[in-house]
Amino acid sequence: MSRSIDIAKVRNIGIMAHVDAGKTTVTERILFFTGKRHRIGEVDDGDATMDWMVQERERGITITSATTTTYWREHKINIIDTPGHVDFTAEVERSLRVLDGAVAVFCAVGGVQPQSETVWRQAAKYGVPRLAFVNKMDRMGANFDSVVREIREELGANAVPLVIPIGAESSFRGIVDLVNMSAVFYDETPNGIVLRQAPIPEDFRQPAAEARERLIERVSEHDETLLEKYVDGKEPERDEIVFALRQATFHGKIIPVLCGAAGKDKGIRRLLDAVVDYLPSPVDLPAMAGTNPKGIQVIQRPQSDAPLAALAFKVQADKHVKKLTYVRVYSGVLKAGEHVLNSTRDKRQRLGRVFEMHANSREAVDELHAGDVGAVAGLTDTFTGDTLCSEDHPVLLEAIEFPAPVMSIAVTPENRADDDRMALSLIRLAEEDPTFTSRVNTETGQVVISGMGELHLEIIVDRLRREFGVGVVAGPPKVAYRETVVGVVVHEHRHVKQTGGRGQYAHMIIRVEPGETGSDLQFESQIIGGAIPREYITSIEKGVADAMAEGPFAGFPMVAVKVTVLDGSSHEVDSSDHAFRTCGAVGFRDACRRAGLVLLEPVMSVEVITPEEHTGAVTASFYSKRGKVANLEKRADSVIVEALVPLAEMFGYSSELRNLTSGRGVFTMHIADYEPVPSSLAEKIIKTQRESRDR
Repeated sequence: MSRSIDIAKVRNIGIMAHVDAGKTTVTERILFFTGKRHRIGEVDDGDATMDWMVQERERGITITSATTTTYWREHKINIIDTPGHVDFTAEVERSLRVLDGAVAVFCAVGGVQPQSETVWRQAAKYGVPRLAFVNKMDRMGANFDSVVREIREELGANAVPLVIPIGAESSFRGIVDLVNMSAVFYDETPNGIVLRQAPIPEDFRQPAAEARERLIERVSEHDETLLEKYVDGKEPERDEIVFALRQATFHGKIIPVLCGAAGKDKGIRRLLDAVVDYLPSPVDLPAMAGTNPKGIQVIQRPQSDAPLAALAFKVQADKHVKKLTYVRVYSGVLKAGEHVLNSTRDKRQRLGRVFEMHANSREAVDELHAGDVGAVAGLTDTFTGDTLCSEDHPVLLEAIEFPAPVMSIAVTPENRADDDRMALSLIRLAEEDPTFTSRVNTETGQVVISGMGELHLEIIVDRLRREFGVGVVAGPPKVAYRETVVGVVVHEHRHVKQTGGRGQYAHMIIRVEPGETGSDLQFESQIIGGAIPREYITSIEKGVADAMAEGPFAGFPMVAVKVTVLDGSSHEVDSSDHAFRTCGAVGFRDACRRAGLVLLEPVMSVEVITPEEHTGAVTASFYSKRGKVANLEKRADSVIVEALVPLAEMFGYSSELRNLTSGRGVFTMHIADYEPVPSSLAEKIIKTQRESRDR
């Protein structure tokens, strides 16, 4: 397939928003009005084109970013519909890395919501130009002016309305187009919504004139031609306004704002016009830079006759072709069947079939050109963030950064037959999702999977069962408890065993006491005169280490213990490494019981950043978890809460914090120390541990 459209007429855009702001509904209407789909899919009915996963349709939310291509006014528009739930922020991150522009959807009632802020920051990080679409203008409580004000104040954006709504809530019936200075009415008919152009109604002429004046004033700040006309009191031409708006949008100086009600088919065609008029094509933005093998910067021109440079931004398991790799082509042409270099891994790979994607369906094409977004089969050794390039012109593009997982659960196969399949399935899921990891806890023997939140891990477990046919049981991971001694004791132990022939003899006197905080075993010898040969001192140390691996209190590893060998004796014939190692282990356990034992639990240093109004709820939560608030620090409009909290109390905290702070709080944590478990709780833990060992 050869390119049938000029790259200047290509738009690579993302639709992003807080969950339930209506972005998937906006995308469905775009597909309908551009002729890509002849029937409108509804999220609530579970038949939205872009929400194709079973889990998405059951829950009515977007989980994975979906890609499609459509056309409007002879322009090619590649669309990525991104998730709105914070647990799937990686899908937004990887999408924004390869997009040229974005449509931020805001609810006319909810305004700037928590995830709106998150995706806005992500878009700003990658310098992605944005439009804003205020959706759900037909809902009770809709307020266009309030949302515009929130975008300015809470996001710090120069939001400039291109329209003003005619009516609101149930009386929302049209818009005033401030660029064309005309009214557009959405007439409801038995056959659907019909657009009707008309003069601006009398009662809207004055507000429209004032709004247009503000529009021109704001845009002229970024365009000299417009500024001259504005200062001279001259009326600018429509094309001059559009050009100035376009340039200001490219550079992030202005955020054009439109409005509508996607669920009622209102405002979508004006939004499409704005995508074409104001969002950039690949040639409107700075060329992508990479580095060659010598570390020298290389500029990748967005042209099909330039050397190939493409970025793999997503990997997806596929039952038909095993693995689909989504790519954005920055320069050159990516052709099916050709060999390319994966410069990230320094591997030569052969491209399989090449596809233009439409959610989970695909259309095979011969090639993808500069500016295109598509998918490739056959790249078994290519992963998210890898660069594909020409073998003759190697280049490495900047990879994608992803946040670290914040929550973990344990998964266990229901039977041994599922064991190997679970391991392979977890590897495939980790290839797809860079914010998902799995590991085996060597202490507890559990397989622990980690992700961005409870919903994220819930979806992973559901996919293991449905897609991969693996029976798993999910539960909280075991806490890695420790044991230590609390007193000081001098203990004598003899190991004597005679069974005929050579026997076993070992004798030692040791002092056992608490060691330094944070240490494991501190071992020393005060033997003078060779009462115990030096090689047997080492054997005693090995025996003590063996016993510490499984403490005498509840079977947990021991920490912070100091052992000193004071005296002892040996036998020329019956003493051996084995005898003294056994003596060390058994004698140490007996000494620990005499000294007294305590159970220790890992205590985490937790830092929460929250809006000031939620500080009380956050600190109260820590106190309810046996935690201690160590510090409160005011910073700008936020408060940093530092606390020490037992790890056992922190499972599920990401979801709890989201509820406590309306999704605005974030936290980090790392292990600080081990501290004694309260005796009442320790008894329960020890009982559970012993029952587990007996089974």
